[in-house]
Amino acid sequence: MTATARTLGTTATATPTATGVITTKGLTKRFGAVLAVDDVNLDVRAGDRYGFLGPNGSGKTTTLRMVLGLVHATRGHIEVLGQPVPRQSKAALADVGALVEGPAAYGHLSARANLALMDAAGPGGGLRTRRRRINAALEQVGLAGVGRRPVKQYSLGMRQRLGLAGALLRSPRLLILDEPTNGLDPQGIREVRDLLIALNEAGTTVFLSSHLLAEVEQLCTRVGIVDRGRLVRQGQLTELRAPTGRIAVRTPDAGRAVALLDGRAEERREDLLLVRTDDAAALNAALVGDGVRVVEIGPERRTLEDVVLEVTSAGSDRIGAPQRSPR
Repeated sequence: MTATARTLGTTATATPTATGVITTKGLTKRFGAVLAVDDVNLDVRAGDRYGFLGPNGSGKTTTLRMVLGLVHATRGHIEVLGQPVPRQSKAALADVGALVEGPAAYGHLSARANLALMDAAGPGGGLRTRRRRINAALEQVGLAGVGRRPVKQYSLGMRQRLGLAGALLRSPRLLILDEPTNGLDPQGIREVRDLLIALNEAGTTVFLSSHLLAEVEQLCTRVGIVDRGRLVRQGQLTELRAPTGRIAVRTPDAGRAVALLDGRAEERREDLLLVRTDDAAALNAALVGDGVRVVEIGPERRTLEDVVLEVTSAGSDRIGAPQRSPR
């Protein structure tokens, strides 16, 4: 192995405290005969970057709306920042920034005018600091130079940035975001990821839903997965992405390594080999000793996509035989 060989399977982690930021018990929502959310027990802790995942129609947005007091639960209990929702929504939501179901804005007004209206309508705003806070929020999301251009001339990505700026106006303790990178190009996605990590490191808990599993894998420290209204998995991302029992070896000498391993390489993907063994050091020593160049070596871990596909059914966009409501 070369001195600069990197280790596979690493991911950014954070250790949250046990303090509850969003807690639900038995959270259930029916729309007539449709059971949209079924007995969900969320546990979002202070310091989390929590990814809320699941197929289309699995109940993610309905859950977010109940947490924000926008929809009343059929039954169950919700606490946000220690306050019961919806009974004490005003107290709870004063420290919450949210972007759910896409940004809303008056198309004929500028970004600053829209943010001024959002700030005036929400809890906890202050006229004396409004201009400074609006400018700071626009700077954070990359819209500081928009000037007086009306929002109707914005791209989808710019509108999404504006919605995020609205969520940041009051330096919230908790951010609740529904698909925050929708409409953004790769550079914009990275900028939003970096912003959310920086906010989190400064003390803001982040709770977001997303379909971009690769992005969640880079951003989030904990995840919850819903399927047909039920929370089917919840925990630390590092725990969910458990080692598979194989070692991943990346080498430009893959063909030679396969021959040397004599059947122990269970899978080859171009220059990547997956070898069934629990001793990476011994494997590395054997390969290097035979002149194989090892660029990366480490335990193979399950991807977040593997975990989600394992615990969820076919997406609700599929058209097929009728499916029963979740029990």
